[in-house]
Order: sequence, then C-alpha cells, then structure tokens
Amino acid sequence: MTERPAYHMRFIWTTTLVSAMGGLLFGYDWVVIGGAKPFYEKFFGLTTPSAIGWAMSSALIGCLAGALISGGLSDRFGRKKLLILAAFLFTITGVLTALAPSFTVFIINRLLGGVAIGLASNLSPMYIAEISPAEIRGKLVSVNQLTIVIGILAAQIANWLIARPVPAGATAADILASWNGQVGWRWMFGAEAVPALLFFFLMFLVPESPRWLVKNGRSEAAEKVLARVGGPGFAAKAMGEIRATLSTGEIRRVRFRDLLEPGLARILVVGIVLAVYQQWCGINVIFNYAQEIFTAAGYGVSDVLFNIVVTGTVNLVFTFVAIRLVDRVGRKPLMIAGSAGLAVVFGLIGASYAFHSRGLHILLLVLVALALYALSLAPVTWVLLSEIFPNRIRGAAMSVSTFSLWTACFVLTYTFPLLNKGLGPAGTFWIYAGISVLGFLFIKSRVRETKGRTLEQIERELAGR
Repeated sequence: MTERPAYHMRFIWTTTLVSAMGGLLFGYDWVVIGGAKPFYEKFFGLTTPSAIGWAMSSALIGCLAGALISGGLSDRFGRKKLLILAAFLFTITGVLTALAPSFTVFIINRLLGGVAIGLASNLSPMYIAEISPAEIRGKLVSVNQLTIVIGILAAQIANWLIARPVPAGATAADILASWNGQVGWRWMFGAEAVPALLFFFLMFLVPESPRWLVKNGRSEAAEKVLARVGGPGFAAKAMGEIRATLSTGEIRRVRFRDLLEPGLARILVVGIVLAVYQQWCGINVIFNYAQEIFTAAGYGVSDVLFNIVVTGTVNLVFTFVAIRLVDRVGRKPLMIAGSAGLAVVFGLIGASYAFHSRGLHILLLVLVALALYALSLAPVTWVLLSEIFPNRIRGAAMSVSTFSLWTACFVLTYTFPLLNKGLGPAGTFWIYAGISVLGFLFIKSRVRETKGRTLEQIERELAGR
C-alpha cells in the first residue's frame, strides 16, 4: 500500500543536512552582528541612528540582491551550483569582515555576505523540498529552519564566549580600549569561515535537484536521483507526475512573466504576504536589537549577552517541536496558533514598557514569543514557500517571495531604531502586535493546507493544472 519503507533514509538525511548547512550559515551571519554590535560601533565611532541602522541592515541589501538573482540563475544553472557559490561567499566574507580596517570595508563585506544569505535562504529549502518524499517533506524542509536556529545559537554562544566580561558602568571609551572593542568582535565574524568552508566542500558531494534536472531535459539523471531516494518504483511514479506538470516548451526556459497569469498570481500573492509577514511580525528585532531591548528592561551588557544565549536555546528547542508537529498537525493550524499567540505576547511586552515595568518578566515574555515563532512562522513559512509554487516557475516564484522577505526584513531592521526613538518600545511592540492580528486573519482565510501531498498534487489543487 505504501512505498515509504523503500525510502533510503540515510541518503535523504545526508543530502538534507548538507544542503541545510546553507541555513546554518544564514543564521550565523544574520545574528552574529547583534552580539558584536556594542563593540564594532565603538571601534568605527557610530553614534547616529542612521549609521547604526545602516551597519545592522546593510547585509539585508545584499540579501535582496542574492534573492533576486537566485531564481533566474538557479533555474538556468541548477540549485547545487548556486549553493556552492553561496558557500564560497560565506567563507570569504567571514574572513574579510573580521579583517576590516574601516567602516567602508566592513559594509562592503556585510553586503556580499548578505548576497550569500539571499542565495541560501531561497535555495536550501527549495532544494530540500524538490528532493523529499511528500510524507516527510515538511519535516525535512523544517530541518533547514533548525539549522538556521543552530546557526543563530552558535553565533550567540560564540559572541558570549569570545566577549570578555564588561564591567558595570563601562563607558564607550572603556569599551573601545578593551580587547572586545579592538579584537574580540573580529573573532565573532571570523569564526563563520570554518563551517562555511565545510559547506563548500560537502556541496560537491550531493546530487542536483531531480525536478530541476527534468525541467532542463536531463530525465535520465533525474530518475537516478529519485531512485536513490525511494527505489525504481518511486522514481517511475515521481517522473510521471513531474513530466505532467512540464510541457516541452517549458524545458530550459525561465519566464518571470508567467507569474502574472491569474492562477499563478494568486499563489504568488499568498507567498509574498507570508514572506513579508514572517518578518513584519517583529520577532527578528529581538535578534538584531537584543542589546536595546534588554538594556531598556534593566540588564547590563554581560547580562544581555547571556540572555541572548537563553533566547537562542529556547528557539532551538521549539524548532525541534515544530519539526515533530509540521507533518502531523499540519502547516495552517501551526501558523494560526503562532499568529494569535504573538499578537497577545507582543501586546503584553508593549504594556510592560508602557508602565515602566522592568526585569525578569520581560525576558520571560520574549522567550514565550520566540517559542511561538519557532513553532510556527519561522519554519512553516519556508515549508509553504517551498511547496506552493508550480515546478515550471518555482525558482522564479521563490526568488520573488524571498526578495519580498528580505525587503521586509530590511525595512524592519532599518526602522526599528527610528520607531523605538519616536514611539518608544511600547508603541513599537504594539505595532508588531497589530501586524500579527492581520497575519492571523490572512492565514485563516487565504492559506490552504499542504501536508501529505506531493508537489505536483499541490500544483494541481492550487493552480488548477
């Protein structure tokens, strides 16, 4: 009755974990700057909100470029080659950011590192989805989010271990003159080169996406990959379904204009809204601006770094829970529950700041918000984005959605210091609570369940093909 016992799980898990290393480096590169922030700001003399915001958000401009080029290039040259390029960029920019002698060099390498994040954030979940059996696809794509979380936690732990204790009441001049202010922050960025180099070499050992191979006229190679996934019977059935979604005229063609077809445009709107909402719900400011959030709650610099590690640990634990639930409970119920919970928690965080209530309960509310996010929006958004687009335009549609995600992330990251200064932390978190309410309503009315279906079945249901 089922072909699942024939799945070659060692091959599937090995391929998934290697490709998901793009997520690990995405997470590390994205968050390492938050722990280094108190030190490189003093080193480069950054004092204005715009300069501080540019340092934090510059990598996101690179993410936009990486996301934008990933669709066309991955449809032309393959998912594998673009992931190898991302690994190369992660390696080089990790080293060069650590050696940056000036703010300009620092920004250039943050931009290039952002290109790597844009490539990996688009291609790693898409590659995993295209090689995974339907019954466990949600779990396997969620592994990419798990590695993102591991990368985040690795950056947080590295920052905490590398930074030497900062005395209470230390001035900006004291921090600048310290080992942290001169050397420590450089090691935080440079440590990324080790896993990046490993990712670069391991990517040469995994196969190309079978769905990309079929789309580009290499059916024999695709069938061999699928046979390694689930045996000859599984490969033959999968090949038939894949071919049914691709006409001869679509082979080797990348057509962004197809996204404007009425049926596909509706799907693309769902993807864009989910991508933007994942960022605008506001959770990512906790990673990027943890210093300001916890300082406003009454914590010192050393306590802030420890609290950041605690948040990363909670994020990791609840991502494991999400991996366990996403193919059992489904995508939509997790997204609805997470959105409702975030609206309530952000409202309470805003109220705490409004009434000048400080201390441990702020940390606890932040941890609850992170747990809800890790259970829902963080992994499930990537699962849905990797599933809902048709084979023939998946690369282009993922590119547009990921570009939208990083645009939203840039706006969020750049505007937080301005909102925090203009509205205060209370008003800022109330805005995020309102966005979570809108996200809840959109998901409830517009998102369809996809668990347990092959990518081709989802395509027929959503696009009417």
